[in-house]
Amino acid sequence: MLAEMKVKNHIAIISIHRDKVLNALNCDTIREIDTLVENVRQDEQIRAVIFYSAKNFAAGADISEMVNCNGQDVRAFPYSPTYNKIESLPIPTISAIEGYALGGGLELALATDIRFADKRAKVGFPEVSLGVFPGAGGSVRLPKLVGEAKAKELIFSGMKIGAEEACRIGLINRVIEEGSVLDFAQDFAEKTAKNAPLALAAVKRVIEHGLKETDRHAAIDYEWQEWAELFDTEDQKEGMQAFLEKRPACFRKK
Repeated sequence: MLAEMKVKNHIAIISIHRDKVLNALNCDTIREIDTLVENVRQDEQIRAVIFYSAKNFAAGADISEMVNCNGQDVRAFPYSPTYNKIESLPIPTISAIEGYALGGGLELALATDIRFADKRAKVGFPEVSLGVFPGAGGSVRLPKLVGEAKAKELIFSGMKIGAEEACRIGLINRVIEEGSVLDFAQDFAEKTAKNAPLALAAVKRVIEHGLKETDRHAAIDYEWQEWAELFDTEDQKEGMQAFLEKRPACFRKK
């Protein structure tokens, strides 16, 4: 077993188990992650998913698997399709980063909605020192988070940066005290999971659409339509009625 999933309180935690290679990713590991992500997609009881691996989030892709590959070989690699599947999940996705998140490991983190990092964590894209560049979404997703100039600086140099610097430039959401990042992520996920799941799924679509749509008015119109459709759901009635009655809402994803 290269990757596993545990579920508690409607929160899934997906972890990599390749400790001897700092949780470096290979195709078999990615395929197992893909299967777990598909299980998450099909399980309506899961309200959020955390990606967390002890000691090291994922220290890049396993170079020993790639060194003798040609272009046709790597086009069949499962990294990008799996990361796209993670990005498109209709529930909140969170990376809880300890140790190294490098190369393909950082690309995995970038495919999630939110990234929390242990204060000792190191992140970066060292691919140019290996004769390639981040090719599983990193070169596209990173500029959207940190801007074009900073993304080029990080990718061109291949430098590793600490959690504080990563947070300062917007790559990481928060820096967490040593040894506490998983607990923090679980607490955040459980609080998020209490909110209306249909509203969370809708606002994820709206934010993604807004980032891609070049016409601002078209993006706002899309937002308005998604917002209005929620008024045809039972969850909207429950949420607002619970607010008026000063009680916790009980959302049923209907």
